[in-house]
Amino acid sequence: MSPAGAVATVGGIGLLRPAPGTWGSLAALPLAWGVLTLGGPWALLLGIGLAAGAGVWAIERYQRETGAHDPKEAVIDEVAGQWIALLPVAFGAARAGADLLALWPGWVAAFVLFRLFDIWKPGPVGWADRKGTASSVMLDDLIAGGFAALGVAALAALAHLVLLA
Repeated sequence: MSPAGAVATVGGIGLLRPAPGTWGSLAALPLAWGVLTLGGPWALLLGIGLAAGAGVWAIERYQRETGAHDPKEAVIDEVAGQWIALLPVAFGAARAGADLLALWPGWVAAFVLFRLFDIWKPGPVGWADRKGTASSVMLDDLIAGGFAALGVAALAALAHLVLLA
């Protein structure tokens, strides 16, 4: 496997079947936990930038290698998007001084909402997906991650204001 293929498929995770995007999103969770444990939420933000930048580079080359517009096995975009979805959990845990895994409902919500928006592709997610460039392959997942992060924050607010009051 080429270096671009290794980055694009996150070390081959994207080759798992069925649903490689779901496997990529699942792989993003322990990776995020590791980054957060080592460096906190700001390290995760840096990781998102690095994953997005390296991901566009890798996807562009991998598209040329495979001849596919959006190779399903390229899941580095899922990692970056999933990490965005986890930002409310990361910053919430840091602000509260809580253990990351104590906020497990937020992790579940981030995963489910990100997969929902990534598969459904509403509005700007679908617009980016239809562009066909390496940047747009990444962008649709970054937008889906943003939508999911908003959903996670809304669910956390609901849980804290209504359910735990």
